Amino acid sequence: MATKEDILEQIVEEYLVHKGYFVQHNLKFLPRKDHPDYIQNRDSNHSDIDVIGYHPTLEGDRKVLVVSCKSWQSGFNPASEINAIENDKIKRGRKAWQAFRELTVPKWSEAFIEAVRNATGTDQFTYVLAVAKVAGDKSVWESYQPFQDALGGNPVSILTFREMVLDIQSELTTTLAATEVGRMLQMFQAAGIHVESD
Repeated sequence: MATKEDILEQIVEEYLVHKGYFVQHNLKFLPRKDHPDYIQNRDSNHSDIDVIGYHPTLEGDRKVLVVSCKSWQSGFNPASEINAIENDKIKRGRKAWQAFRELTVPKWSEAFIEAVRNATGTDQFTYVLAVAKVAGDKSVWESYQPFQDALGGNPVSILTFREMVLDIQSELTTTLAATEVGRMLQMFQAAGIHVESD
């Protein structure tokens, strides 16, 4: 059976649903055409927000979680990625900043925040980078001031596949889960297969 989204996006959705969030996938955004830095042949291809979670009862920056999924098999090295962005290096066949336009290019940051506001009614949120695994210190990424500045002062966090699966697994019951991923994890649990914390 084919899956509609990347498996990491599906785990993010399952994680957010377990936390009480309503979820939307693949929200497209573009810089506005009247932005002084808009360049037609560079800025006319949509970027998208992989997953937005909206919690109806929480307040503050955890009410809305805006998730970018990077399911790179080699993992995510925060210090290396920041170094590549700052020094305009090529990673994975393109300039490193291009994987994070909303964090590195003001016209894209503005469009990103506007898309979040239009979808949720607020521009207060937490930007979450969901990754397969982290190599190194994730606080280097989470405390990097230029990213927070680009996002209007909103916090940035990293969430790993392992963290999400452990959290989901800890809350599973024998009641049939609402999603395919939840059911799959229930089957792993029923079979005695568990992800364990380090």
